[in-house]
Amino acid sequence: MAATRMGHRPPDGASGSDRGPEQHSVPRSRRRRSVTRRVPPVVWVLLLVPLAIELAWVFWPALNSFQLSFTKWHGVGVAEPVGVKNYQTLFSDPIFHIALVNNVYWVIGFGGLSVIIGFALALALNKPRPGVGIYRSAIYLPMVFSLAVTGLFWRVMYQPDGPINAMLAAIGIDTGQHQWLADPDTALAAILVAAIWRQAGYIMVLYLAGLKGCDPSLEEAAAVDGASWWQRLRYIVIPQLRNVNTVIFAVTVIDSLRTFDIVWAMTRGGPYNSTQLLSTYMYQVGFTQVNLGYGSAIAVVIFALAITFIITYLVRATRED
Repeated sequence: MAATRMGHRPPDGASGSDRGPEQHSVPRSRRRRSVTRRVPPVVWVLLLVPLAIELAWVFWPALNSFQLSFTKWHGVGVAEPVGVKNYQTLFSDPIFHIALVNNVYWVIGFGGLSVIIGFALALALNKPRPGVGIYRSAIYLPMVFSLAVTGLFWRVMYQPDGPINAMLAAIGIDTGQHQWLADPDTALAAILVAAIWRQAGYIMVLYLAGLKGCDPSLEEAAAVDGASWWQRLRYIVIPQLRNVNTVIFAVTVIDSLRTFDIVWAMTRGGPYNSTQLLSTYMYQVGFTQVNLGYGSAIAVVIFALAITFIITYLVRATRED
């Protein structure tokens, strides 16, 4: 007690807690400065330059588009503020309703079927076999072509005298040279087939990468215990693909909502707006009719839908973890 009162230093063997907080703690500001000094300037350059480009080319145009959605502007002169009139018009716009419903079908059909087909292909081609690399390359090959080229290719395929009707006739299905893209009842489904044909290979590659990271010993142990193939897949393989599923879900939802090229190349939203999606309608209103304020409102709706889908899925996945 006397030594402590006189300010004598405690012995070396004393614990850090006996020395008082002022002797073993470093101020936070000093620690932050020391960490900042240890980071090389090159690292700051590599971080700040992409951030500046992202702010200039992504976030600023997005904010500008959100601002334009509350105006009436034809690309020339000063934009006229109209408040929420553009959003009120959306609720009474029949073409917007058609595009919204078609987008729901597109997300379910394009997202669901491409994921199911891609996952099945990944399971079939995961094991090393003779020639498996050729099959993988052939299935992934459509992804190399752009969506516009894919749309033009399938547009030729769907011609009345094209390969699709000829193939169906060869197996005994007489379509009467059906015009698939000119029929409002079959046009959207025909485009969906072409889009899945291109997307399935990409999903397959993502799942192949995820399957390579699965622990094979767990599946072997389950097989020894008598688990069936479906039980091993459901309870061992699929739980290990959670991170891959998150990436695939985000990519699929974003691709579904921003699909434009293949629909525009095949039907331009027709016939009679039966294949109109939110992206094609946004382009038609914004750049064909030059109503940039109303087109920006549709773009904001697309962004809101994508964020809602992705955040909802991430919250559910986090809760499950």
